[in-house]
Amino acid sequence: MNDDEEFLTVCGGCNAKIGAGNLASILNSLPRPKQSDKLLVGYNSDDDAAVYKINDQTAIIQTIDFFPSMVTDPYLFGQIAATNALSDVFAMGGDVLTCLNVVCFPEDSNMNILEKILAGGATKVKEANGILAGGHSIHDHRVKYGLSVMGTVNPKKILHNDWVKGNDVLILTKPLGVGIIIPAYNAGQASETAYEKAITSMTTLNKAAADIMKKYPIDSCTDITGFGLAGHLTEMLHGKYQAILKAEDIPILPEAYEYAGEFLTTAGGQRNRDFLGDRINFTFNDYALEEILFDPQTSGGLLIAVQPEYVGQMMKELERLPLKSAVIGKVQKRLSNEQPEIVVD
Repeated sequence: MNDDEEFLTVCGGCNAKIGAGNLASILNSLPRPKQSDKLLVGYNSDDDAAVYKINDQTAIIQTIDFFPSMVTDPYLFGQIAATNALSDVFAMGGDVLTCLNVVCFPEDSNMNILEKILAGGATKVKEANGILAGGHSIHDHRVKYGLSVMGTVNPKKILHNDWVKGNDVLILTKPLGVGIIIPAYNAGQASETAYEKAITSMTTLNKAAADIMKKYPIDSCTDITGFGLAGHLTEMLHGKYQAILKAEDIPILPEAYEYAGEFLTTAGGQRNRDFLGDRINFTFNDYALEEILFDPQTSGGLLIAVQPEYVGQMMKELERLPLKSAVIGKVQKRLSNEQPEIVVD
């Protein structure tokens, strides 16, 4: 690592996001926007992006995501941040159209680093079949990068993150643990193998999994990012349903469980734990697994809710992809507010 790249490594990625509890209270205090029949999804919901109807066949998906780096390689940082930002469009069942770079960069720093960041991002926009159309940059003491992304979706085929139904099966398309592995690696505590697996996961677009998903009548979908699997799953359940997760079926990156057991965890994971409280119940004592479920995921996988009759064929297709997808549990009606929203068996 050279001196010019040292300043890239911070507590970045989706671990840098504002906690769900603080964010919810802020959004609830804001005035409600003007109602429009064309705004199909806005910030009144917890969905992954905004959706605006153009006509009966086309709606626009609009999203933005950027953060500080969690790796020292600027090209990799650009790839990770872009992959993460593009994911919201895929999670809503859409296709990427155009992207704008969002850049914060120190005034007197090496511009070659910024060039590498932007080059990394551009490769992922191209891979997503999108067009890089411009962007905006400002000087800042800390490097930050991401994308504003516009996509399209048929208004009748929007995938919401909170439309689960009873008896739905839950499928996760990437293993968990990147938020634990990357800080551990930066502290010299994680292996090169674990690091490389985490990088592969974070730079893998959710496009291929989404293309498979769109062949089936999906009830609900979201991507797993800063609130961790547990946090994003509670958004999906929206208080009306309960998820029963099978611990042994949850895919975890190599060594992440070991590092979690050694208390190599993050502040973001603790914020997620504090926010969820007794909304999640672990039926056995396993601190490391708990941390894996609370762990903020940077550029995590899709969490898909689908009726049981489609699971077998869908999994056959997902299993052809490089990253491991897994059936992790099921959804059932929540009978009372006293019941936890998530039970981990």
